[in-house]
Amino acid sequence: MSSTTANKKKKRTIRFWAVAVWLFVWQAVSVWIGQEILLVSPVVVLERLTGLVMETEFWRSIGFSLVRILGGFFLAAAAGILAAGLSAKFERIREFFAPAVMVVKAVPVASFIILVLIWVPSRNLSVVISFLMVFPILYTNVLDGILSTDPKLLEMADVFALPHAVRIRYIYVSQVLLFFRTGCSIGLGLCWKAGVAAEVIGIPDGSIGEKLYNAKVYLNTPDLFAWTVVIVLISLLFEKLFLAMVDGAVIRLERMR
Repeated sequence: MSSTTANKKKKRTIRFWAVAVWLFVWQAVSVWIGQEILLVSPVVVLERLTGLVMETEFWRSIGFSLVRILGGFFLAAAAGILAAGLSAKFERIREFFAPAVMVVKAVPVASFIILVLIWVPSRNLSVVISFLMVFPILYTNVLDGILSTDPKLLEMADVFALPHAVRIRYIYVSQVLLFFRTGCSIGLGLCWKAGVAAEVIGIPDGSIGEKLYNAKVYLNTPDLFAWTVVIVLISLLFEKLFLAMVDGAVIRLERMR
C-alpha cells in the first residue's frame, strides 16, 4: 500500500480517548436534562442493547435488513463497474448515463423512497434505494479510474498486442482499485443510511426500520438509541471488513508489479 494511502488511514483512525470524552459529555448532558424521554444516558442504552441481544427477534431484524441493504450495495457495485467499463469504451453510453447519474445525485432520498414505494413492495424497498444511492458513486469513481489510466501503459499494451483479459487484469484493475475503494468507503455508509430510512418509511415487518419507527411512535427512547447504535456498529464492521479485503487486493497487485 502506498505511503499516501497509509497516511490517510492513519488520519482517519478513531482514538479511544475521543470516544470516551464524547460518552462522558453524553452522560453529563443526559444527567443535566434529567428526562430519559428526551435524552437517554449511554448506560441505559447499553443495558437495553444487552437485553435486545438476548432476543431472537433482534437477530432476525438484523438479518432481514442486512441481506437487503448489502444486496443493494453489491448489485450497485456490479452494475457500476459494468456501466463504467462500457462508458469508458463507448462515448455514447457515457452520454446516455450522464443525465441519469446527475438526477439520482440531485434528487433527495426521501423523494426516491416515496416514488419507489409505489412500484416496489415495502419488503424490497431498501434493496432498490441502496442500489440507487450507491450506483452513481461507484459508477463515477470507477469511470474516473479507468479514464485516468496511464496512457503509456495502454500504448505499451498496443505495441505488444496484449489480449483484453491481460489488459484488464494487469493494467486497468491495478489502476482502478483505489478509485473503487474510495467509492466503496463512501457508498457503504450511504447505503445503510438510505436503506434504513427506506425501511422507516416503508415499515416492512421484521426490519430494523420497523423497530426504529415503533420506538419513535411509542416514545421508547432507549430502544431508539439502542437500534441506532446497532446500525452504526454493523455499518462500521462491514465497511472495515470489506475495505480490508480491497486493501489486501491492492497490496497483492502492487507486489506483482
